[in-house]
Amino acid sequence: MSNQNVLVTYSAPVSFLASENWKQVLAALQSQLPLRSIHWKSASRPNLKTIQELELTLVPLDSLRDEHTSQVPVTLLEKPLLNLYVVTCEDNDLYKTNVKKQIKDWHSAISQRKNQEWIIVHVVGSDIKATDRKFFNMKSSVLDKIKADFNIDKRDRCVQLSWTAGDHSPVIWADLVNKIKDGLLSALDSSVSQREEEVRRSESQKQMPGWNFCTFFILKESLASSFEGVKLFEDALHQYNELEVSFIQVLREKNMSWFGSLIQPVDNDDSMPLLSITKKHYRDLILANSISVFDFRIYLLARQCALLNKMRRPSEICQKVTAFLGTFGRRLREVEAKLPEYFIESWIFSSALSVVDQCDAWAPTTELDGIQLARFTASKGELLELAKTQLDIIGVKVGPLPKKMPFATTCMEETALHPRQISKRSSTRRISNHEVMLAIGDKEAFYDLYCATSNRAIEMYVKAGRRKFALKLHGFLAALDIHRGRLASALAIFTSLPAHYAPHMWISLESFVLSRALDIHAELENPQDREWIHILLAYLRTCTNDMSKELASEVNKEKSVTQLVRALHTAAANLDSDLVHTDHPVMAVQVSGDATCSDDEDLALVNTTVSNHLPCDVFVDEINITLRGRDSERLTFIAKVDKLPPGQSTITLSCPSSSWGLYTLESSEVVMSRVHFQWQHTGTVATTLKRNQISLVRVPRSLRALDVQIRQPQQTELGTTSHLLLVISTGQNDISRATIKPTPPPGVQFNYSAARLETEGTGTLEASDDAIVLLDAPVDADVIISLPHSDASRYHTMKIGLNVTYNTQSSMGVVRTLQTSRVVAVSLPIAVNVEDFFRGKRLFSKFTISATSHQHVRISSTELQGARSLDGVKISGCRPSRPVVTVTPEHPVNFLFSIESSNGPVLEPLNLVIKYRILRDEVEALVRQTVEAVLSSMPVEKPQYGSLRRMLIDKLVAQLESDAEWVDAYRATGEIILPRSFEDGEDFQEPIREALAQCRPETASPCPWKEIKIPVDVPRMNIVTAAQITVQRSSLPGDIQSDQLPPIYAGQPINATLIFKTSFHWAEKEGKQRCYTMRYDVEERVKDWLLCGRKRGDFVATDGGSFAVPLTLIALHHGEITLPKVDVRPLPISTQASMGSTVPSADVCQVHEAEKVLILPRGGRSTYIVGMGGEYE
Repeated sequence: MSNQNVLVTYSAPVSFLASENWKQVLAALQSQLPLRSIHWKSASRPNLKTIQELELTLVPLDSLRDEHTSQVPVTLLEKPLLNLYVVTCEDNDLYKTNVKKQIKDWHSAISQRKNQEWIIVHVVGSDIKATDRKFFNMKSSVLDKIKADFNIDKRDRCVQLSWTAGDHSPVIWADLVNKIKDGLLSALDSSVSQREEEVRRSESQKQMPGWNFCTFFILKESLASSFEGVKLFEDALHQYNELEVSFIQVLREKNMSWFGSLIQPVDNDDSMPLLSITKKHYRDLILANSISVFDFRIYLLARQCALLNKMRRPSEICQKVTAFLGTFGRRLREVEAKLPEYFIESWIFSSALSVVDQCDAWAPTTELDGIQLARFTASKGELLELAKTQLDIIGVKVGPLPKKMPFATTCMEETALHPRQISKRSSTRRISNHEVMLAIGDKEAFYDLYCATSNRAIEMYVKAGRRKFALKLHGFLAALDIHRGRLASALAIFTSLPAHYAPHMWISLESFVLSRALDIHAELENPQDREWIHILLAYLRTCTNDMSKELASEVNKEKSVTQLVRALHTAAANLDSDLVHTDHPVMAVQVSGDATCSDDEDLALVNTTVSNHLPCDVFVDEINITLRGRDSERLTFIAKVDKLPPGQSTITLSCPSSSWGLYTLESSEVVMSRVHFQWQHTGTVATTLKRNQISLVRVPRSLRALDVQIRQPQQTELGTTSHLLLVISTGQNDISRATIKPTPPPGVQFNYSAARLETEGTGTLEASDDAIVLLDAPVDADVIISLPHSDASRYHTMKIGLNVTYNTQSSMGVVRTLQTSRVVAVSLPIAVNVEDFFRGKRLFSKFTISATSHQHVRISSTELQGARSLDGVKISGCRPSRPVVTVTPEHPVNFLFSIESSNGPVLEPLNLVIKYRILRDEVEALVRQTVEAVLSSMPVEKPQYGSLRRMLIDKLVAQLESDAEWVDAYRATGEIILPRSFEDGEDFQEPIREALAQCRPETASPCPWKEIKIPVDVPRMNIVTAAQITVQRSSLPGDIQSDQLPPIYAGQPINATLIFKTSFHWAEKEGKQRCYTMRYDVEERVKDWLLCGRKRGDFVATDGGSFAVPLTLIALHHGEITLPKVDVRPLPISTQASMGSTVPSADVCQVHEAEKVLILPRGGRSTYIVGMGGEYE
């Protein structure tokens, strides 16, 4: 019934139906089928329905015979929806005399049929249609006459088909196909409306006497089958869903007079395919009002699932069947005594497996996408698990399975029959499923069937990505292995399951599985090795969770956690290597607060809170934590502990180190023999998400502890190996051996083997290539070590890591550490620029010294020194003795030196020696001197002197660094005015403040002067030219005979001489014998002077030679005017060495550069006649 196609009849003159042309037309028409994309918009439906494909069955009209109307509702597709009449007449006279009557007879018969449409198809040749459309053909065509005769209403039911044999083009058939679609939709709409009205009328009468649900079901099902026949599967399924709702309502009203009993089991009822509708005559049973509820529900489910299959929704089929088997299975429990033994379990088992097989046949996995396939496989897994559950029930009843967890479920206990009910079982039938019957009679067959079904379900869950459900079934198989005595296999399964349960927080199930694994391990008498420890630690993890307390209370009846912990301690001691277990919740370690320092030794102490979450003592050996500071500095605090009681314990941990600063708690560890419990507190994803839980620990600085500082040496010479000074303050430690490992930045290397002591009596150094080893350093000593290093000019400052390990004479067995870093400036605080001026046999060098940072620098002296072996060279400064000057970033300082050489150029470099100190170091030395003076004048105990001195110095320096208001006053008067915020909390404040506020000279600070020696190369010059413009007095009017020039007026010609004097004194010896061609060019200053004469020209320069050129100058305005400058440059000379030309070096001195000529305005006298008016005119 559901596979019916839509019927379309055709009719034509008998002669045409018997012709070959009709067969070709019919074949061509069938080639256009099925119809596609049919859009149905019914007035009774709000939404547009689209039929993607519609199959048609074309039958002759004569083949259908009118039958009497059946009392049983049939589908709307039992009768044709459309009737076609084909006409081939092309002659109007023939149509009028013969064809018209044939069409009229056909039309009269068709018009009497309800809910059917008709179409007249006029078939003509493609050439005939063209000739009939001529413009001047006034005679109407046959098609026009047919439309005029039979198109009674507004709807056009006539169409012309212009066709030639063998032409299957869709364009030719488009009009006819559209007419067929319209006719089918019109007939379908009217038929559906009428049938829906019948259904509504029947449903409205259900409260009236005589109404029959089965008859109503058949009527409504005919509508669903009609929708199914036209491929409207959604509408068909909607009808069956409404029937299901109506049936449930009937069940609630307990009006079951139209049905038989709940179930009337027959042979094979428990093993036949669930979704087969041909295994019984269901419609006949429904019409006879004798169908059982069992059969009715199965038939309704089968029809729904068939439609879901056609809609490509296989996962919904499985879900619907799973729900049906569960609910109807519980309904059958009410009459279980009347059923064959194990009928319900066999029926559910067989039905679930048959549906899985049926769905695999309906929907191959290759036709489904990823999401659909996952849902489908998961739904099949649920059906297979339901089948496995029936085996659980049978196994517990028959005996192959024990009546305990996990097989004995609550549901099974509620539905189990009591012994008295078994004796009253009325049915003598037996189940028919061969596999179930064999499993009941044979234990091994049962186990094989149970494992096969479970593994099929596991496979489906794994493919669907439902790991939890698969793991649950693995647990059932492991429990089965235990029951069968296969302990090794069960142990392997139970051991692997917790790793899968833990991420999903199934604590209770994980605890149960691990408990069973421990039991099996004990039964097998396996050794308590690493594998056993892993299982026990995983089990203890679950014991600390609140969700597993109920389960843990049951487990503790058989085993004690105390015994397990003791066994763990014993097993840990027997391990051959360490076993690390991270983030175990059985214990927790947290820092209670900041650290403290010991008064007697370099030792840091910190209190920790250790939480034991188990209800018994935990035996351990050690607790340690690691604190991480800057630059990967780490401190490890350790405490030896015997056991941890339940709850929280406060334990003090110690670290033999002199490091200090702010640290974070990086990790903690509890050591139980060879088992190490570790927790990471920073650096992991969990801790990154919980920043507020990061523990900060402040380790204070002990002023009596070992300390290392790094500074530059007092003397620096550029061009030689660079050094750094390491100042090691021993404090309260009598050092026996200390290994200092400075770590330079990239690109810099330290020469450890070349390190040397700068102070005597402070210990000795032991040669080493990778560190500095200091031996026998006394208490309260400052050991200064010079450490050479490679070039570090690429750095302005170097950050040097320091790693110091040392032990003292008083505690040789304790290795103490210091991990820190220091920043030292390697660039010079001053920069030096030089500018040279050649004046004959003298060279003037001007050195400009500027600060390279924000620090102020004091300059004590600056000397330009030559080597002792240097003869004939005299160096003199501008000022023999100059007071201390201060260089600031805004104000550089200049120093001028004169070099006279009697032997020509100076071949050896000179040295510029600068003595300086930074203002900060100067003030710090004053602060140190003042603090020591104040402390020595007061009664301070010797043990406290060092720490108090360092504390006061550090506090004062910090106060001065935070406020720079005192700098200007100190530079002017030497007073150090402390900020008002300075307080020491003792009686030293006022004496220190008064001592620092005293006036003092610039040299009063005890800070030593640093010295820097910079090599200076004396430049060489091939040609030194002195250019001079002299004004000739003889050319000026006046009789003044003196050194002063007579008055010169603007516009007055002035005779002058341009004189060049050349010297090769600063040239190489081989260059002094040569001659050079020079080119001069007098500056043209058109606003000041008008030049006449040889303004440009060449001359030959010789050593000590001169050259003069006459010029005429005319001043263009009055005032003091400087004389023009003269540019002199040598011309290139050709040399054989360079295979080309070179330009010798040259320097020009403008002798007249500072001279100015006073130009007076030109004066004169003019006579003017002014009219006075009146009689004088």
